Amino acid sequence: MAKNTAKKIEDNAAGFATDVKKYAHQIWLAGLGAYAKAGKEGADYFKSLVSEGEEVEKQGKELVASQVEAANSRIESFKEKVHEKTGGRFSKVEEVFDERVASTLGRMGIPSKKDIDQLSAKLDDLSAALKSLQSK
Repeated sequence: MAKNTAKKIEDNAAGFATDVKKYAHQIWLAGLGAYAKAGKEGADYFKSLVSEGEEVEKQGKELVASQVEAANSRIESFKEKVHEKTGGRFSKVEEVFDERVASTLGRMGIPSKKDIDQLSAKLDDLSAALKSLQSK
């Protein structure tokens, strides 16, 4: 009877060890699967973020360009009115006015055309760098 009991305990221990190995292997495989899935989906997610970023960048450039164009249009319209009323005699006054308007716009945080062009060039460089990283 003691031999049977010892045999049963030995068999149970061997079965338990086999079950532990089996579950440990399954956990390992699940971890590998999660890692592989995260790697694949992570790359796809990154690509979608880049795509959305490009769209937002494009919209931002268009918005800024339209606002600058509208401000420049108003300034030109005002300059034309001043020319019409003064007959072009006050070019010095006009220069001072232009400087003051530019200064005021700068204090208000409205970027100049030069600022927009520089920012646009930087954004183009950054977009090109991102595309080159994306293709690697």
